[in-house]
Amino acid sequence: MMTIQKIKSVIVEDELAAREVLKNYLSKYCPQVEVVGEAQNIKEAVPLLHEIKPQLVFLDVEMPFGNAFDVLEACKDLQFETIFVTAFSEYSLKALNQSAAYYLLKPISIEELIVAVNKVQHQILNHEIFNRNKIIVENFHEQKPEKQQVILPTLEGFEVVKMEDIIRLRGNGNFTDLYLNNGNKKMVCRFLKHFSEILPLPFIRVHKSHIININVVKSYNKGGIVTLNDGTEIEVSPTYKEDFLKNFK
Repeated sequence: MMTIQKIKSVIVEDELAAREVLKNYLSKYCPQVEVVGEAQNIKEAVPLLHEIKPQLVFLDVEMPFGNAFDVLEACKDLQFETIFVTAFSEYSLKALNQSAAYYLLKPISIEELIVAVNKVQHQILNHEIFNRNKIIVENFHEQKPEKQQVILPTLEGFEVVKMEDIIRLRGNGNFTDLYLNNGNKKMVCRFLKHFSEILPLPFIRVHKSHIININVVKSYNKGGIVTLNDGTEIEVSPTYKEDFLKNFK
């Protein structure tokens, strides 16, 4: 019988009932996870994580005495994968999506838990540890959205770019082509809709297949064509025309 490699894990969650449910789910459905510690707030979590040095942390976003971002800031010298556990919050979900983080919405879905754990296990077994935690913390402290970074899942792995370096995005079936100001193009393993939900202004959707950075708009004509600084011409569809034009009044 093949031995399952255990993933040394810690649960950081302020509600006892929620911790017990998660431990029960992990025991029954994710036997590769070994829970070696628990904490109910940031004051307990930080020293515990430094002591145990886990491979994986299940981290509640909102807790007493601080939040998940505070925990990551205090543990930035550690290297571990994080699965965030959160009640719905538009702000926190946008931040997590921008950082390509794994997260679970409360109440936890068993199916989604299994998928998240399997993805983390794949990363660990293949030594594909990517420090999303560092990017999440940096974005949390950066007040200017255009200076924040976004992690792009690609066919080869992940790439990190600053939002201000993105000129436009174009839907390409199950993928999105992302064009940068240095002339490079990245094929990203996400639908265009994903980016329309997580990218803040100055990004705006102008067509079912196009999102543009309005900071690089050179001109717009009444025929509905916007020209960008790099010479690209894109149609602004009637559906998005009003939202587009109000940014230039």
